[in-house]
Amino acid sequence: MIEAIRTDTGDTTDRTGAAGGSPAHTADEVLRALDPAAVEEAIRKAAAAEIMPRFRQLAAHEVLEKNGPHDLVTVADRLAEEHLTAALTSLLPGSLVVGEEAVHADPAVLEALGGDAPVWIVDPVDGTRQFVHGDPGFATLVTLALRGELLASWTYAPALDLMATARRGAGAELNGEPLRPGPPAAGAVLDVAISHYDFTTDEQKRVLAALETDGIAPRPCGSAGLEYLHIARGQLDAVAFSWENSWDHAAGLLLVHEAGGVSGTVAGEPFRIAGGNALPFTAARDTAAARRILGLLAAAN
Repeated sequence: MIEAIRTDTGDTTDRTGAAGGSPAHTADEVLRALDPAAVEEAIRKAAAAEIMPRFRQLAAHEVLEKNGPHDLVTVADRLAEEHLTAALTSLLPGSLVVGEEAVHADPAVLEALGGDAPVWIVDPVDGTRQFVHGDPGFATLVTLALRGELLASWTYAPALDLMATARRGAGAELNGEPLRPGPPAAGAVLDVAISHYDFTTDEQKRVLAALETDGIAPRPCGSAGLEYLHIARGQLDAVAFSWENSWDHAAGLLLVHEAGGVSGTVAGEPFRIAGGNALPFTAARDTAAARRILGLLAAAN
């Protein structure tokens, strides 16, 4: 099944109350309380204070490995996430933050994605390896979600001066201009960004190799957030990813959806932002591209 992106958690219970007996938030209530311009300003300030002063200025002790030599974290990641956590929760009282670095320190933080409070999903530096090597292809990703539904997102590439935003049902923009890439040209080779080889198992490489066929040109991805932006701009036809971390995908999935794109998993199900998805999954400029990619991946899975 390919459809416009749904990112539910799989919990369809009608929740009429939260802890303490107070009413649960609704998506419309959260969106009405949101000041998108203030969120954008907070993201820009975090990047200006904690990320850009360290771009191409990192000392050796400011770069550490998390889960291996390719999985890096820097002082900029940590300080930017702390900055954003304070700023975003002050903008929306009662909200919580699921940040990449907080989850690394305490995996229980992820449980907030299934709760009743609005949740900010934050990747302070998406593309840390690029950031460490002085490549401008990195981004700060922020998404507001409620019970697994994506409500608004911001994809900010400070070194490239790009700010892409999306709001549920209201479309997507890049630096204030609407994003609407439309389908790939008829008969054109599909350009597809796939999970980088440095971060995949042998089995994942085998499945993704199914895309090495006529009419498809796969390449390793860079910053996941910027690859989604490339789809929304019509510069890339699709992605095929074999991991599901919410902070890597939430902002981009909403951006692609609001630009007119679709997504799906190899199980024919919507991608669930809280996890538990059949992998790989895809997001694409149109249904035809997504169906072709998922058909090949499902056959190899």
